[in-house]
Parts: sequence; structure tokens; C-alpha cells
Amino acid sequence: MLHRILEEILAHKRVEVAAAKGRRPLAALEAAAAKAPPVRDFAAALRQAQARRGIALIAEVKRKSPSAGLIRPAFHPTRIARTYEAHGAAAISVLTDERFFGGSLAILRRVRRAVGVPVLRKDFLIDPYQLVEARAAGADAALLITEALPANALRAMLAEARGLGLACLVECHCLSSLKKALDAGAEIVGINNRDLHTFTTKLETTRRLAARIPPGRLVVSESAIRTRGDVERVAAWGAHAVLVGEALMRPRHIGRAMDELMGKPDTC
Repeated sequence: MLHRILEEILAHKRVEVAAAKGRRPLAALEAAAAKAPPVRDFAAALRQAQARRGIALIAEVKRKSPSAGLIRPAFHPTRIARTYEAHGAAAISVLTDERFFGGSLAILRRVRRAVGVPVLRKDFLIDPYQLVEARAAGADAALLITEALPANALRAMLAEARGLGLACLVECHCLSSLKKALDAGAEIVGINNRDLHTFTTKLETTRRLAARIPPGRLVVSESAIRTRGDVERVAAWGAHAVLVGEALMRPRHIGRAMDELMGKPDTC
């Protein structure tokens, strides 16, 4: 079933977005977004952390996933986010998909209020409405998945995000999707080591794709990063940051897991 999960998620997301528009018109949502707290600079946070430590960490708040099932039964998002920040995370990613990942925009709001680092909305974003939702909830950045968006839609989403002040982490998995991301003008490129169609992971995906990314773009390696050795490998291959969820969410002591993954934290 996993090979069809992306299609299932996107089909559900189309229904979900239509329902959200019915509950809250775009004009009302835009008014809420205009009153959101000022945007924190996501790209600058990654660059500064990378300069200090060799590679930056985007730490993820995630309760479950289709491939891993329930990851953290005792799920306390704000407590987790504060631990991430205290142990040196440059930014925090929050899963907001409810059905498949156990997240919500309400969790993102709570995390954003609890920390001082930038917060990324991670979801399957297919409509500009969802970017306005993200900004209204306080997000500083949003994930855009090339596999979920045709080229023209990706360009439109990037333009909408710029208008809202949101940074975009544009995720790809293969050479064709990387080309789509670069052609659309992505400045922060995520390399997902997980194939969203088969859900198999291969860390070497970062090595293969990072070499094709022009200088000046931020490169983020995502998925299959479990050890300090993995972090060092993707850094050597050209990644400026890693996005890590499961490897931090499963251990009982999250701060200790972060220290082991990233080395000595900035603060403790």
C-alpha cells in the first residue's frame, strides 16, 4: 500500500482544502495572516547555524507517519520544541497534516509561541490557500514538494509565498524534480532521501543531487539521517542543513539524542 500513499494523501488533501475554504473564506484568512507575528528569517537561521557548526539542524515535531506508524506516544509538542531550541536547532519543522501524521495547525501555533527560532509548516501544500493558512498560524517557512505540484503550480506557490514573506523549502528526490525546483527559482532546496512513491530511503540521494545544485542555494538533506556519521556524510556531499524527525522523536531523551547527532549543543 505504501507505493500509493502519496496519491492517497494528495487526494485527501484536495478534499481537505476545499472543506477549509468553505469554513473560512480566503479574505478572512488573509486578514488573520496580516496580523500574524513578524516573519523570522528561516534562510538566515540556517546559514548562521551552518557557519557556527558546519551544518544546521531543522528538528521536526512529528507524532506518526505512514511508513513508521506511531513514533512518539507521549507527544508534548511545545516541550519537544523547547528542547530542540535549547539543544541548538536552527529551526523547527512542524507536521500539520492530521490524518496521516497526527499533526495540526494548532500544534504549529503552539510551537511558534513557545520558541524563538523559525518554524516551518511541513505538509502537502497544493493550493495557495494553504500558504495563507501557514502565515496566519505564525509559520515562517513552508515545505513545497515538487512531486505534488506541476511546474506552473510550483512557480505560483513560490510567488504567493514571497508575497506573504514565507521562505520555502522546495523538496525534490530525483534529477527531474531537482530541475523543476531550480527552474522555478527555489533558493532553499530540500533533497528527500525517501522516495515518496515507494517510501524506500537511500542516503546517497543527497550525494547524487547536491552536486547538481548551483552555488548560492541552501541545500537541506531530509530523511534517513540517523547517526552522527550520516550527518557528516551529507555535509561532506554539500548539505548545509539536515531535517531530522524520527531519529529525534523516538528516543526517550530528545536532548541527548540531538547532542549525539549534532555534537556538542550551542546551549544546554
